[in-house]
Amino acid sequence: MKKNDSNIKKAIKYLNNNECIGIPTETVYGLAGNAYSDKAVSRVYKLKRRPRNNPLIAHYYSINSLKKDCEIDNTFIKLYKKFCPGPISFVLKLKKKSRVSKIITNNSNSVAVRFPSHSLTRKLLKKINYPLAAPSANISAGISPVSKQDVVDEFGPKLKFILDGGPSKIGLESTIINLIGKPHILRLGGINSKLIYKIINQLENKNKKKIKIKVPGTSKLHYSPGIPVRLNAKKNYQNEAYILIKKRKKLDKNYFYISKTNNLKQAAKNLYKTLRIIKKKGYKKIAIENIPNINIGEAINDRILRASKK
Repeated sequence: MKKNDSNIKKAIKYLNNNECIGIPTETVYGLAGNAYSDKAVSRVYKLKRRPRNNPLIAHYYSINSLKKDCEIDNTFIKLYKKFCPGPISFVLKLKKKSRVSKIITNNSNSVAVRFPSHSLTRKLLKKINYPLAAPSANISAGISPVSKQDVVDEFGPKLKFILDGGPSKIGLESTIINLIGKPHILRLGGINSKLIYKIINQLENKNKKKIKIKVPGTSKLHYSPGIPVRLNAKKNYQNEAYILIKKRKKLDKNYFYISKTNNLKQAAKNLYKTLRIIKKKGYKKIAIENIPNINIGEAINDRILRASKK
């Protein structure tokens, strides 16, 4: 505990000086900076090489800390009570007197917010008087990091401090729901959409209405290992890494299991880690077997589809 307290003090020191740090969350590791500081937010964009028109998610400790920045309603409160802290982000209207940097929002009047559940990051958020702008701690469009080492691999000495919280529990980014107007899901993620439908039954199917709000992680090419990815593969070609979720009788050095029992939660947790391992081993191509499109499998398929885009 003393070590964690010391590390949190170090993290706060860097953040108060408008520096960026790596932080653990239950979804993936984040690249965090003071969400009220243009200087800090600009550094986040620069480190990630992220286009300025791609907004960030602001991370808060609680609903009380959010109230000074955003408009909230009963729908938000219902979802907050059920899923927060946890892997869900909400697009909300900003209050006119909000101090959230306009760089985060691409000068719009809305912002995506969430309340991470990782204990270390919650302790950090409780001790500071500003939210954290924290996209995934990787170079833009690449594979999200799920461990401290992943963040080191991405940024090396460019990032001065990483708060080590062990491996990410979920391994995929948060679900994003837009609560401006009729609620609708913008990005699949750590919470399955069916669970959200149970809380509010007026959710709009995103395919029925063109979504104009730009949110993180929805660009055509994203979560990419930087090599070709082939989907729904029934077998692998020569020298092609093969990602599997069910155990095979055949042994093959090119087989990489994200689950051996068709466990989708396990597959989600291991996906990004496995993509990084394959890349480090020098493979030039990846094949992925069919992933059942149910529960968190929907989010897995969303990620690998974007990873496969050219």
